[in-house]
Amino acid sequence: MKKEYVMGNGAIALGALAAGVNVVSGYPGTPSSEIIETIQKYPHDGLHLEWSVNEKAAMEVAASAAYAGARTLVTMKQVGLNVASDPIMSLAYVGVKGGMVIVSADDPGPISSQTEQDTRMFAEFCRIPVFDPASPEEAYQMVQDAFAYAEKYKTPVLFRPTTRICHAYASIDITAQLYTPHPYEGFVKDTQKWVIFPRLSFANHAMIEKRNPEIGRDFSHYDRNVMTGNSKKAVFTSGVSYAYVKEYLKDYEDIRLCKIATPYPFPEAFVLKALEGVEEVLCIEELSPYIENALLKVIGANQLSVKVYGKLTGHVSPSGENSADFAAEILSSFLGTAPKETGIDLSDMPSLPMRPPVLCAGCPHRASFYAVKKALQELPDKTSYFCGDIGCYTLGNAMPLDMVDTCLCMGAGITMAQGFHWTDPDGVCFAFVGDSTFFASGMTGVVNAIYNEADMILCVLDNSTTAMTGHQPHPGTGRNMMGNVVDKVSIVRILEGMGIKKIEVVDPLEFDKAVHTVKECAALPGVKAIIFKSPCIAVSKPTRKMTLSDKCIQCKKCIREIGCPALITVDGNVAIDESLCTGCGLCSQICPVSAIVYKERGNHNE
Repeated sequence: MKKEYVMGNGAIALGALAAGVNVVSGYPGTPSSEIIETIQKYPHDGLHLEWSVNEKAAMEVAASAAYAGARTLVTMKQVGLNVASDPIMSLAYVGVKGGMVIVSADDPGPISSQTEQDTRMFAEFCRIPVFDPASPEEAYQMVQDAFAYAEKYKTPVLFRPTTRICHAYASIDITAQLYTPHPYEGFVKDTQKWVIFPRLSFANHAMIEKRNPEIGRDFSHYDRNVMTGNSKKAVFTSGVSYAYVKEYLKDYEDIRLCKIATPYPFPEAFVLKALEGVEEVLCIEELSPYIENALLKVIGANQLSVKVYGKLTGHVSPSGENSADFAAEILSSFLGTAPKETGIDLSDMPSLPMRPPVLCAGCPHRASFYAVKKALQELPDKTSYFCGDIGCYTLGNAMPLDMVDTCLCMGAGITMAQGFHWTDPDGVCFAFVGDSTFFASGMTGVVNAIYNEADMILCVLDNSTTAMTGHQPHPGTGRNMMGNVVDKVSIVRILEGMGIKKIEVVDPLEFDKAVHTVKECAALPGVKAIIFKSPCIAVSKPTRKMTLSDKCIQCKKCIREIGCPALITVDGNVAIDESLCTGCGLCSQICPVSAIVYKERGNHNE
């Protein structure tokens, strides 16, 4: 054994390697992205590793491998589970042969997501087991247990870390030996097993409802479900909330503390034992009152006299993530104790500054949005609709750009632009989508627009990476997670094959040309496409930056129009923050007096 200091996602990755996982697929999404990236960094000969085009594809790749008896891991964030819900619901009925673990990283807060969701609820909805790790150390071992349970009960299982588990760091005791792939039999044809028909689904549903109580009894003996202390008051918790509660209760060893590591199927026998002699229970969990509801069912079914406090009673917040301070406040009230003193005087601590997210200095998306905006200012009689999507470019909604009217979910901008066209046929409808999102969930929307004869302008913001989640490759980048150089999938050729007649490729940093292209497309009927192609500034290497000449008249148009973080004021005067400037040149092209000019970089310290 040896110790590795790793992120929680790294612990999950190392646990999967220790389990001999054979196939790993997924789609990047914070907070889950580093799991696949960690696996790539460690020895894994004999393992297939891929970023799939979306979560549904990842789920289906892993499912067939699990049909063959392989151990498979699928990774995504909680909103990605929505995309994969179609195959997972059927998989719950069909089952698997090999261990199949689906990591759905939840994001209480939310910190970097459109929604707060609770994967425990999804597990109950599709009737498959779920594991809820409370620390990176536990996640390392628990993911190995998840593979074993999946094989034992021939079912996919969900694994639900949250952001604070995914991104925490810990020292993990790992097996020092090299990765050894798990042996498996291979696929055995059996249409009565692997081909889902209504009659089979009916029979399998009955089997699932009979099986799940058995899993619940098994989970009652699972050593990750923990009970300590002995008193008339008990605290039930799970996930990272367990760490917050345990920290507060370290001076109250008599208080009964129960950690539920396997929320579904609920470990009822374990819970009944934990409730012996208890009169009051406090539930602290993220996000939904899942444990609280399950406790109420157990207490009611067994006619116990136990009061339960939590989200349903207003004692715990119904939304948002928990924290150590939040848990301490709730626990002190529940236990009737005074809040603990930290010994630190925070009375004069200033408030944290507000730092709203913005597009990076030099981001080509800023130029793309601004080109569309300027073009439409020359078409004053047209109502415009700007449908955004999930990615860095969602930040185009911020002032002064103000170029994102809607953002729903991945790929939705393309189809929502069509809806606006049907409600306002005279309007000009734009759909903004990134290159990675185009491959993930944008193509069907484009086909829908062509087939139904919509009038819209598709704007693909192609920066040649998946920037928002950490610059992962995608089908258009020419490389994959197996380390191979592959043929780039051409967005232009895809659009041509679909039947779009007007397709323009333009560098948005060539501002006048970009504006002209937008105006040209806006004048044409039907579906048009503009590919704004320029590399992400975070992965390209700028060779120059901008500087102000003495021509500057302090009109502040550069600041007022595009909102680049590198354009600032010093003592009320326009200035360029050269530590941020990347030399994209957009500001120089809009300056009315040509006061902003290029300054060549002399050396790397400049």
